[in-house]
Amino acid sequence: MTAPAEPWTRRAPVDLPGPEGDNSIAREPLWYAYGTGVDAPEPPPWTWEATPPPDAHVPPPPPRPAGPATLLPPGTTDHLSALPYPHVPAPGGPAAPDALAHALTATFAPLRREPENPYNEHRPYASPRCLFPVHAFVGDGRDWRLLEPTRHTLTGPGTGTPTRIALTGRYTAIPRAYQWFRGSLVAIETGMVLRALSLGLELFGTPATLTPPTPDGPNLLRDLGMDQTWEWSLPWLVELAEAPGAGREANGFMETPVPEGDPSLTDVVRVNRAQGHVPRGAGNCATSHNAPAPLTTAVPPTVPHSPHTPTWSDLLWHRHSGRMPRSLHGMDSAKCLTPLPTSTLTTALAWLGVPPPHPTLAAAFDEVTVTAVVQHIDGHTPGVHRTHNGTAHLLRRDPTAPAGLEANYGYGLTPVNGCGIANAPLTVFFSVRPRELFARFGPAGWSAAQHACGWAVHGLCLAAAAEGLFARPVRAFKEIQTKEVIGLGEDETIVLSAVVGVPRETGGAVLDLRT
Repeated sequence: MTAPAEPWTRRAPVDLPGPEGDNSIAREPLWYAYGTGVDAPEPPPWTWEATPPPDAHVPPPPPRPAGPATLLPPGTTDHLSALPYPHVPAPGGPAAPDALAHALTATFAPLRREPENPYNEHRPYASPRCLFPVHAFVGDGRDWRLLEPTRHTLTGPGTGTPTRIALTGRYTAIPRAYQWFRGSLVAIETGMVLRALSLGLELFGTPATLTPPTPDGPNLLRDLGMDQTWEWSLPWLVELAEAPGAGREANGFMETPVPEGDPSLTDVVRVNRAQGHVPRGAGNCATSHNAPAPLTTAVPPTVPHSPHTPTWSDLLWHRHSGRMPRSLHGMDSAKCLTPLPTSTLTTALAWLGVPPPHPTLAAAFDEVTVTAVVQHIDGHTPGVHRTHNGTAHLLRRDPTAPAGLEANYGYGLTPVNGCGIANAPLTVFFSVRPRELFARFGPAGWSAAQHACGWAVHGLCLAAAAEGLFARPVRAFKEIQTKEVIGLGEDETIVLSAVVGVPRETGGAVLDLRT
């Protein structure tokens, strides 16, 4: 994370994106173009394209390969219930029987269904509309099988011992109305999945390495059984430490383009395929950009025990994004009648301070500025803080900042939508300067920063659960006005944010789906 800086010490450029469409979805392609060197970029022509409403979207069926479905073994919850939080098994110890299968269940399998929630089912990590576009394929060195979390199966050919996992996101699983934002949602969720999987492997004593997308990623997508590779993001590869290298040669496969009629998806795929190149000026990171690296810890070295979540099973169960009653949308945070404990912020900072696992992602996260709007937390001044290396530095005392954020949120309080930002004790923003990001990493830096922010925000979600709170990743703030509230420079863009609130009891049923 970048060190705190006074935003007014920088001279504002005059070639920034204009104010058209002041929301995350509309402004993202402008910031990407600005990062590549385009001055005063204009909205792409597809911005005004008519698209079906999101609720009309029907997700495509799972990319299920031919072959048998093998059930994952039960008992994951029993194991996690016996493991006290925040204890992590020492590396190098004996792995649990069926360790990889249990790690996959702990990462991906549904935890619960909430009948009064308009979106279901709920997994250990957040996903917009519970779409979960990122898929996992499990390979044995020859064949690949699809992990189907809702069926608790590995489906497809292959009887060998699983040794690797490919993670790839399906853009067409997200409503077309999201246009360019489909790429960002997949990239951010990939980062969240990387942290969830890293944690799952860690809790079941399974060391692994991580390899970023490579230029021949479309070949791997074909190996996974994808004919329409343009639907999918370039895969990240997780390999068990004792497994031999992948050793796969490129076969000269040429991708078919996105079919006509969805020009924003054409741009999404173009941006994703810009990964896999050596970053410019990245120092030691340049030599290891595409090389495997250890999948490092997902857990802070020191966090306090939690009265809310005494075991890891409790922690994952209690992670949620803020519930509303009677199928209403949005979130609601109860007012803090007394200050929350200091640990509310210190635990969040500890989880935010764990770097992503690969040098490429860790270097990208160094370019991210993390800003926290704080109120009602014991020992911390209400207002805007910059965070760095596990410490919050007060930028401006401002008790009105949370109300200013809610006023600039795209989904305000209505008869059918909750919005508790003004009451939330903590709202966190992740931002970058696109020109500086591209100068260091080239176009690959865009996706790398989104992955890194996804990794960080999932840690924040777990920190909130440990404190008895909810955390909701969001991208609906009006960017220009919000940057003024939190003191960002004009040449910065918000990659991701999360609202941490005090949950209200809705009285609705919660159905336990754990195994």
